[in-house]
Amino acid sequence: MTTATLPASARAARWFHALSDATRLEIVRMLSHGDRCVCELQAVLGAQQSRLSFHLRVLKQSGFVTDRREGRWVHYSLNREALSEIADFAAAVQPGKHAGSCRTACCG
Repeated sequence: MTTATLPASARAARWFHALSDATRLEIVRMLSHGDRCVCELQAVLGAQQSRLSFHLRVLKQSGFVTDRREGRWVHYSLNREALSEIADFAAAVQPGKHAGSCRTACCG
């Protein structure tokens, strides 16, 4: 990923916000093993439906999670492309890995 393709700060902030909660990280971990019905997530996490809906909405808005309806159940899955993008972003912002890394006379 070059500096020209780095996401806007607002997008990166949404990513990190979505991953800043232990429950949301657990949801991502569970979904890394495959699609899950909301009832499965609720049972494993011991979360009330309203709280789980909030966490899933945050993950969906960030682009990490997608959903599909099957009858009366909603199944959730990871958007692996979004996770790859955040991994690329993290790799691209390491010291010395981007334009502007060299010191100029004013700050050397």
